[in-house]
Amino acid sequence: MQVVKSYNPLLLSVLLIGCTPLHAQGVPNSAVSIYDNSYEIFQPVVSSHGMVATEQRLASQVGADILKQGGNATDAAVAIGFTLAVVLPNAGNLGGGGFMLVHDAKATQTETIDFRETAPSAASRDMYLDASGKVIAGKSTITRFAVGVPGTVAGLTYALEKHGSMPIARVVAPAIQLAEEGFIVSPVLAEQFKLQRDHLGRWPGSRGVFFKAKSTHQACQPDACDLNQVEPLQAGDRLKQPDLAKTLGLIADKGAAAFYQGDIAQKIVTEVNQDGNVMSLDDLAHYQIQSRQPVRGSYRGVDVLSMPAPSSGGIHLIEMLNLLEYFQLSESGFGSAQSIHLLTEAARLAYADRSEYLGDPAFYKVPQIGLTSKGYAQSLIKKINPNKATASKDTKPGLPLPYESDQTTHFSVMDKNGNVVSTTYTLNLNFGSGMVARGTGVLLNNEMDDFSVKPGVPNAFGLVGGQANAIEAGKRPLSSMTPVIAFKNGKPWIATGSPGGSRIITTVLQNLVNVIDYQMNIAEAAAMPRMHHQWVPDVLRLERGFSPDTIKILKGMGHDVKVQPTMGRIQTVQFENGMYWGSSDPRNPDGAAIGVEVQQ
Repeated sequence: MQVVKSYNPLLLSVLLIGCTPLHAQGVPNSAVSIYDNSYEIFQPVVSSHGMVATEQRLASQVGADILKQGGNATDAAVAIGFTLAVVLPNAGNLGGGGFMLVHDAKATQTETIDFRETAPSAASRDMYLDASGKVIAGKSTITRFAVGVPGTVAGLTYALEKHGSMPIARVVAPAIQLAEEGFIVSPVLAEQFKLQRDHLGRWPGSRGVFFKAKSTHQACQPDACDLNQVEPLQAGDRLKQPDLAKTLGLIADKGAAAFYQGDIAQKIVTEVNQDGNVMSLDDLAHYQIQSRQPVRGSYRGVDVLSMPAPSSGGIHLIEMLNLLEYFQLSESGFGSAQSIHLLTEAARLAYADRSEYLGDPAFYKVPQIGLTSKGYAQSLIKKINPNKATASKDTKPGLPLPYESDQTTHFSVMDKNGNVVSTTYTLNLNFGSGMVARGTGVLLNNEMDDFSVKPGVPNAFGLVGGQANAIEAGKRPLSSMTPVIAFKNGKPWIATGSPGGSRIITTVLQNLVNVIDYQMNIAEAAAMPRMHHQWVPDVLRLERGFSPDTIKILKGMGHDVKVQPTMGRIQTVQFENGMYWGSSDPRNPDGAAIGVEVQQ
């Protein structure tokens, strides 16, 4: 058989041109650098009129839409906070608490809003101990006695009233719509439902929201079924929350009073008091947010503002930055054994201080000025050996703080006028207590476990607390949440924060160091592998991604290195070179940064 070859002259000429060097084709030299002209592997989202970053794309879109409609950063942040209570039920909430930083561009002032949960009036120091003084396992985490007085609704509505420009009905409307119409459960959320099946399933109110009847029990209503007759919602299912929609509707009509007084409050109190006197209507009616001054520090010319006590995050973030300022991290480079070692030693010292000095400032005098002073860092720096790990047992003694739950969430917002909001809030454990107050759709926290249940005895996460964080009625428990706004030349530059329990502080620290010292953009800074050390346990925790050579060197320096799962899910927005930049941590595929181009 003869093969006939035919050639297309035009095609041949194109191929020949494609094989010809560019300089021989008469292409200008400037065209050669169209590709491969940047050192940046990861790119942030960019826009001209504002930016939001959250852990859930639907919530990010709600925030961006509010900005497009002419709302300011606080309007968008409050809308996001209510929306996350619907679409991120394991961490977003109405039944928890948190911290918010609000920078008012016109007033050139930054306010910190403390809406942390408080211990009910019936709470007492020994409420989780048996007659012999031993801790009753699970009582502070998975029972009705675990619930603190929620602060989220008070915090969000206060922020809107003081700093917002839109009526509450308008900013709550998207959350109501999502609760009524439902949204599709993602694989990430479905996995959380699966992992927390028993935690959620023990409560009838939660079964009625997050479960469905098995195919063999179709006639069964989930809230009335036994746990073995139902299964958690799966990826692709639609999650509708009609009771939560009604609660949000009442808040939209009447503000915070609808939550803290009347029918909603009565249903919450009825739910949590079924096993004994836990919370009163007065506890809810008398809840108050605290407006505080931010804790302030500086690092290589960048001013850093964060949350003061009862958050330990801002204080110890600044303490660590003060220590690291003595070292030229940029010379050793990101991911080097030397840089990781210095970060570890700074964290070791700060976390040792955390367990000894931090608590609710209304009940315990916190040496904030001392801990965040440059002079204090100078006195500590001699304790850092640049070539050798310091054993935690040889570091200033205190009470240890092992790993906490990471089921918190953070969101950051900037608007076109320079207003900025950085917010971290939580239920504590994944889905909090796991208990939905029936008839409200509200998941309730288990924040009481963040107190020292008994000095010297670990809580659910192995956390051992001291006298400063002992349980007292009306007191706020210690937290690691670290919302941050950083300023350059007096102007807001970066807003950032993360979930991650005790790992929040080191996550935020590394994010700032990556941008400031290593000159990364905010997307690169978020994507890089992380380390964590918190004094006790004396373990250097690393994410995957650091080289075996680096790990070998660190072990040679005396570090006990463990490669463990990912840490933190940082959400960052930035204003630089006249544009807004956003990054949502790639560790959570459900998150998104969304920019605003045109405002209506």
